[in-house]
Amino acid sequence: MMNQRLSSSKIMDSLVSISRFNKGEAKKVFEEVNESGQKIVLKNNKPISVLMSPSRYDEIMEALEDYVLYFEAEKRLIPEKNQYLPTNEVLNELGIDESDLDDIEVEIE
Repeated sequence: MMNQRLSSSKIMDSLVSISRFNKGEAKKVFEEVNESGQKIVLKNNKPISVLMSPSRYDEIMEALEDYVLYFEAEKRLIPEKNQYLPTNEVLNELGIDESDLDDIEVEIE
């Protein structure tokens, strides 16, 4: 997703009053959304909705999915306390003695 800074003029241009929809200007508003990527709909001078182009929505959703995956990966890199068992404990649970492992050949590719 592109890093965009919004100037005050861009913010003002992104605002649209709900009364424009009531006046039959919906088609024009949607054309503006396609040009600018987004519009903030105001009712009584308060934001009530955000309109955005499908491509902008896809960008935002893709970025959100990337962040979720990133934080999941970060979480998995930090081992939780008591997450791992010591080798001797695993061997005891399986009934294996360390000397049993001496004669085993392991091929690593």
